[in-house]
Amino acid sequence: EGIVRNSSIHAAAVVIADRPLTDIVPLQLADAGADENGERAFRTVTQFSMKPIEEIGILKMDFLGLRNLDVIEDALDIIERSTGARPDMTTLPLDDQRTYEMMTRGDSTGVFQFESEGMREALKKVRPDEFEDLVALNALYRPGAMDQIPVYAKGKHHPEQISYPDERLRPILESSKGVILYQEQAMQIAKELAGFSGAKADDLRKAIGKKNRVAMAELKPEFVEGCRASGTKPDVIEFLWQTNEKSADYSFNKSHAACYALIGYRTAWLKANHPAEYMAALISSVMSTKDKVPYFVARCEEMGIEIQPPDVNLSDHEFTVGAASSQDMVGSIRFGLDAVKGVGYQAVEAIKRAREEGGEFISLWDFCERVDNRTVNKKAIEALIKCGALGSTGASRKGMLEVLEKAQAKGQQVQQDAQIGQGSIFDLQEDGQSGGSSPSGALAGGAFAAPVHLPIPAEEFDQAQLLAAEKEAIGLFVSEHPLKPLRDVLRARVDYPIAALVDRRDKDLVTVGGIITESKRIRTRNGDHMMFATLDDLDGSVEILVFGKALAEHEAALAVDSVVLVKGRVDHKEAGKTCLVVQTVQPFAPSQEEIEQARTQARAANRTAAALAKPVRLRVAAVDLCESLLDDLRQAIEDFSGPAQVLVQIQRSDGSSCVARLGAVHGVQNTPAARSVLSEALSRGRGAHADAPGSLAAAAGVAG
Repeated sequence: EGIVRNSSIHAAAVVIADRPLTDIVPLQLADAGADENGERAFRTVTQFSMKPIEEIGILKMDFLGLRNLDVIEDALDIIERSTGARPDMTTLPLDDQRTYEMMTRGDSTGVFQFESEGMREALKKVRPDEFEDLVALNALYRPGAMDQIPVYAKGKHHPEQISYPDERLRPILESSKGVILYQEQAMQIAKELAGFSGAKADDLRKAIGKKNRVAMAELKPEFVEGCRASGTKPDVIEFLWQTNEKSADYSFNKSHAACYALIGYRTAWLKANHPAEYMAALISSVMSTKDKVPYFVARCEEMGIEIQPPDVNLSDHEFTVGAASSQDMVGSIRFGLDAVKGVGYQAVEAIKRAREEGGEFISLWDFCERVDNRTVNKKAIEALIKCGALGSTGASRKGMLEVLEKAQAKGQQVQQDAQIGQGSIFDLQEDGQSGGSSPSGALAGGAFAAPVHLPIPAEEFDQAQLLAAEKEAIGLFVSEHPLKPLRDVLRARVDYPIAALVDRRDKDLVTVGGIITESKRIRTRNGDHMMFATLDDLDGSVEILVFGKALAEHEAALAVDSVVLVKGRVDHKEAGKTCLVVQTVQPFAPSQEEIEQARTQARAANRTAAALAKPVRLRVAAVDLCESLLDDLRQAIEDFSGPAQVLVQIQRSDGSSCVARLGAVHGVQNTPAARSVLSEALSRGRGAHADAPGSLAAAAGVAG
């Protein structure tokens, strides 16, 4: 009926004028919900909505806050702390080979704008090797434009196959491989072919960008007439206008795509060149998001980065980066103390201060006596013990929890005595000299000995109890995950890892597996029973919903800490949230034989993948390099595109040689069939040759 139903506040828009806003637009005080302190907040906003504001000539700008900019800065801080040097993002070269090789593999987890499963597949198809490709992918990976990804990829890898319906389009569309992709290109086409002025072309851009069909319809006759006057064929005119109309559903301005691509490239560069530091910053940024942390922790382990628990003797507020404890790993990330539940900023400052003043903590007793007990309370110390942060003292977690109350009481007494300069008569030494290594022994000017402490029991929790305590204190399993021994056999039984469900379509039927970490049974308004539960695997977590019949049949299998296979339908109804509506639940308890069999098969698959990625080395005489030989070689590489780098050893007439390393975009499959075709392509050149298939296999991996 044309009546405003409700009002809301734009998330990022700011209105700017050259005079007081009250002179030109009505304002109001709007309820903005609760602020960060839980207090009611109000904002001054315009009573006009977005379009009327623009129509009366007021400037409206959107200022977007981007978490990834903080991630970049945090990563640079960590790099500076660990290496002493801080990379300058403003002078970063945009042709870093290591970065593009990583992106070509689709290894873009944690990279801004490139981390979804669909985008990773697009990266593998396009195989970017220049910044322009990243800009294009940002604009291509959108509803309506996605069907142009194969067209762009084909144009990139086969530029000779790009066709232009009008030769005047070549300089406009060459950079986007023949695809009309950006709003700026629509403006250029309107100016070059339809004779539009710059202002008129910008009107067309606005109509396309705002999906204003009425404005576009008004501009169509002028566009068509202008194209006719410039000699454009009728079918080309029709094609161009249809493209404009379709562009209204997806078009992107190149300046926007380039800015996103630049931030994406910087995050990719950091991940490729400083992986541990970047992943540490990335995990820090998602600590409040319980499903993201396990996912990125799992990615770290795949990258060879060891995840270490917090340590009161080593940790800072944030994550820190160091050397790995194992030769199999490339580095380590240690959790910061801020990640421990119940341990606030001031508590961490108190721990650091005591550590700086008196050195490392040698026991729980020492910790309680030296750290300000007014800031670090019993609940905080309990959480530190449970997550393993006091493990460097050498005592068992169970033993420390058993004596915690006594240790804290003794610590309070020592600190109170120190404040009033009083010690216990039993602490006096005959020689008047201070004893022991604890600073508390010197609190009264050397007159008192270090207190005598009861031994901490050596008995420890079993593995399941240790992991449960870790999960309680820090929100995830750090030292070990109960699903790790089942990783390979579980992957063989599910359709997708849990983290991939966000990319599945609504109502897709899937089977996933993991461990139940939380469950809650409730009664609905209708009186029916249902259950909310959280299912975790090594990659992430998902909320599962169990109704009626499914709950009656499978409730026993949904106990906390149960490992299960769940079949259900993906549910994306709530914005920004993915759930799984359960149909069946099956306890998952594979035999040791099944576990070993799956592990063997996974190792074999990894070996095969590693073999396929080993470089392929070709040899050719310099005198035989000619255009036809290079064309044959290029075609063979394109026919067997894959992950293996091609190394071409060029033999000079004086007996010396050099090695040309082809970029990732020219990678091949390291298979007998591919090596045979490459050998044939080289043998067609006079005197040219490749290592025979057998020796090629032996040469695979030689760097030249």
